[in-house]
Amino acid sequence: MTESNGFIPLNFTVQEPQDMQQSAQSFYQQMATRRSVRDFSDKPIPDAVLEHAILAAGTAPSGANMQPWHFVVVQSPELKAQIRQAAEKEERELYDNRASDEWLDALAPLGTDANKPFLETAPALIAIFLKKVTIDADGNKHKNYYTSESVGIATGMLITALHQAGLATLTHTPSPMRFLTEILQRPSHERPFLLLVTGYPAEDSLVPNIQRLPLREIATFSK
Repeated sequence: MTESNGFIPLNFTVQEPQDMQQSAQSFYQQMATRRSVRDFSDKPIPDAVLEHAILAAGTAPSGANMQPWHFVVVQSPELKAQIRQAAEKEERELYDNRASDEWLDALAPLGTDANKPFLETAPALIAIFLKKVTIDADGNKHKNYYTSESVGIATGMLITALHQAGLATLTHTPSPMRFLTEILQRPSHERPFLLLVTGYPAEDSLVPNIQRLPLREIATFSK
């Protein structure tokens, strides 16, 4: 393949094995400090930080490179209040009626309930939407492929980018999330995928004392 038929040279730097190992270990150690946070400071986030984190998420691989995602950054106090009100309504229904006893028992160690004050306190909410189709400038619809996988990868990269930038995050998934489409006035061909809360953790922020599984329990190496 050559540049003349739609391809360009790969921009890739080969590292020495020792440097690779050091880089991989350093990255793991930094990511091992990442925790889901529910107590946020209201300190504002520089716009450029959010912009570059979303640009990083936009580099994620996607089916047929259709990039089936849209990120809505919510900083308006009024919109955050509306989102909190709608989310807590769904959460109360979950905790009171929809969640099984097994589910509630699994949530108990995390200390969660239907109250979500962080939706107003945190300086930014990033609503992530999945696009089943893409509509071009002429109004033509184009099917997107592997949308859940693609948007899931992009979301993980966004969480990582925000952590690398010094911000805490919380993945929030009230179900159903149709209220996000209405409040944020998104088109019908997009559906809410996840609401990512981000900001600086509160000074007195506490997190559950939980452990992550060791390598032997999350990976198998077949050589």
